[in-house]
Amino acid sequence: MQVSDTEWSTAEKQLAQTVFKRAYEREISALIEEVRDRASAIAEIDDMWRLHDFLSARRHDIDGKYDYRYSVLIFVFARLVKEGWLALDELNELDKDKITKVAALARM
Repeated sequence: MQVSDTEWSTAEKQLAQTVFKRAYEREISALIEEVRDRASAIAEIDDMWRLHDFLSARRHDIDGKYDYRYSVLIFVFARLVKEGWLALDELNELDKDKITKVAALARM
């Protein structure tokens, strides 16, 4: 079975939605804090444009990363684990095969 063909039970879908949202909120909270720090350090117009560029890049990254299609969710979870926004043990209620795939992909 390919990862994109993975079936999700109702319970797994509920867990996936919860941990997906939790990881997103963690990353957004960290981003807000970083933006506050960067904004408070603005001393000249170039600093402001750098902040703008930083935000544009982060928005692009975040919008592309948080894809809730079940066909790619294993890859999304693996990336979130690898980046530290999600802990592997938060996925413990998923099917063992899914957890194994997430863990393996996160190590890559």
